[in-house]
Amino acid sequence: MSRSSPLPLLLLLLSVTTGLVDAVSVLGLGKVFTANMTGNVVFLGFAAAGVPGFETKPYVLALAAFLLGALAAGRAGQHLSPRPLRHWLLAAASIEAALLVLAALVAWKQAGSTDAIIALTAMAMGFRNATIRLLKVPDLTTTVLTLTLTGVAADSALAGGRNPNLLRRLAAVFSLFAGAALGGWLVLHSGLVLPLLLAAVLVMLGTLMVAAHPASAAAHLV
Repeated sequence: MSRSSPLPLLLLLLSVTTGLVDAVSVLGLGKVFTANMTGNVVFLGFAAAGVPGFETKPYVLALAAFLLGALAAGRAGQHLSPRPLRHWLLAAASIEAALLVLAALVAWKQAGSTDAIIALTAMAMGFRNATIRLLKVPDLTTTVLTLTLTGVAADSALAGGRNPNLLRRLAAVFSLFAGAALGGWLVLHSGLVLPLLLAAVLVMLGTLMVAAHPASAAAHLV
């Protein structure tokens, strides 16, 4: 898509929703990430070593659900790749938002299973990550900042670089930070339902905005 495309803005908005989802999982579901799998692999290692406070089940569940979501997105991407980009974006956003709303409904019932919320949100984020991977927008993964922060330092003037995409990289960091801060506040003051619903709404509204842009009618995944 062209530089005038709103796609980077959508990915920044999705970074905000990552913060919301991780606030729900880490603060409300017990030291488990459902958007970022690196932490779960580390925590699973702690559990395997018998470190107190870490159990195998939630991390295995999150990893399995995430992989299932990514697998589904990969299959869907193969099917929709010949069509205009807006078709893929709307399909992906609808699936992700539906999974987040289902997780919110489970949380609202109060008797709902924590395992179900972990599985639904991890599946949504797996689908999201596979979608972003297909879009191939530099420095905007929406869930992982390690390479983004590395680029900020390694490509800086102090390192002899030219700071490519510096504003985009900093915006990605701030977006995830803002989402986590907002999500943390919402979890503490209102529980899990509101941040999950807010994430779903932001995903759909942002995607509808991009889908309406003329560039997304002509662009394709491949």
